Amino acid sequence: MLEMFSLTGKRALITGASRGLGYAIAKALAGAGAQTILHGRDLAALGRAQGAFAQRGWACSSVTCEMTDESAVRDMAKSMLEQHGRIDILVNNAGANIRKGLLEAASAEWRAVLEMDLTACFALAQELAPAMIDAGWGRIINIGSVMSVLSRAGIPAYAAAKHGVAGLTRALAAELGRKGVTANAICPGFFLTEANQVHLQNAKFTTWVEERTPLGRWGEPKEVGGAAVFLASDAASYVNGHLLMVDGGLTASM
Repeated sequence: MLEMFSLTGKRALITGASRGLGYAIAKALAGAGAQTILHGRDLAALGRAQGAFAQRGWACSSVTCEMTDESAVRDMAKSMLEQHGRIDILVNNAGANIRKGLLEAASAEWRAVLEMDLTACFALAQELAPAMIDAGWGRIINIGSVMSVLSRAGIPAYAAAKHGVAGLTRALAAELGRKGVTANAICPGFFLTEANQVHLQNAKFTTWVEERTPLGRWGEPKEVGGAAVFLASDAASYVNGHLLMVDGGLTASM
């Protein structure tokens, strides 16, 4: 039974993998046997991550790219195809959030969030899917959010982008399923990551999350890894177009 979860022989690209949830996902995939390609913008953090993988004996390489630049994203994908031939598992994790409301957010800030959180997902899928189709096997895992199905005041760009990720995931599932490629999304709740430091320093918000979440706490980054391994593996061969909430029950409770 456990062999269904093995990723031995598969190559995975994880964007935004130098820290936080992306790093946790990459660790889980590597631990299941995948050869990983870690993407990031912070070269120092990326180097530390790659070094940690090497110490465990995991096959790993890294790449850097500005994810708000669609041309650069596409060039990165083409370069990886030339080097590796095929990416079996694409995890679109890199993301950004501008915590400004409707009346404060500038147009450039709105576009930057959508470019990184949504357009880059589309561009990478478009570039990497043909080789998956030729192989008759592929996994696209988009990282959404509880904000893919909910929203709250002050983050219209992020909410719009993550709702878009949900729609894109379902569209890819419908289009690629018959070609051997599945597309699913992991939608995390509130996790103890660097990206959430601004929230973690706000006692009122932290308490709100704990009270709102049935498990009564924030998530640990490692708790998202199992979901990624499942969706990337043959254990999820009949799972397609699904939004998997990893949120401690937040979206299931009023």
